[in-house]
Amino acid sequence: MWRTIKLIARSGIRTEPLPAVPDAPVERLQDEIRAILGRALAIRQVDAGSCNGCELEIHALGNPYYNVEGAGIRFVASPRHADLLLVTGPVSRNMAQALRRTYDAAPEPKLVVAAGQCACDGGIFGESYASCGRVANVIPVDVVVPGCPPTPLELLKGILAAVRRGR
Repeated sequence: MWRTIKLIARSGIRTEPLPAVPDAPVERLQDEIRAILGRALAIRQVDAGSCNGCELEIHALGNPYYNVEGAGIRFVASPRHADLLLVTGPVSRNMAQALRRTYDAAPEPKLVVAAGQCACDGGIFGESYASCGRVANVIPVDVVVPGCPPTPLELLKGILAAVRRGR
């Protein structure tokens, strides 16, 4: 163990600086959300039957690079505390009622972002005996964020577009 600690002390920090992201909304996100809502933004993420590719990109929003929590965005467990629903995947028949109940439990004004190609138009799954297809077939959608999966930056832009629209 001491050998490892000495090696760490000798080698120092070996990370690269963060790349500059053009047109990144992260810097102005907190001020804009607070100006519109007057408080932090609470998001309830709902997986309606996705392959989890979109969830991986949503989880990336919490890393130190994007740091959405520092920008005034937090994910909540209850739709009753949420300002926005972030829905991924084609809505499976088994999740349709649960998604409607989640939407009904969210307080007004209800904002919904459909994230990923499957949530936008059904993707490769489409509509079938097992799938209702896109999210808009089950609940009203304010903003769609296409991509398979969409990048964290595109997700942030979609969330900000929904908050602006809700104003």
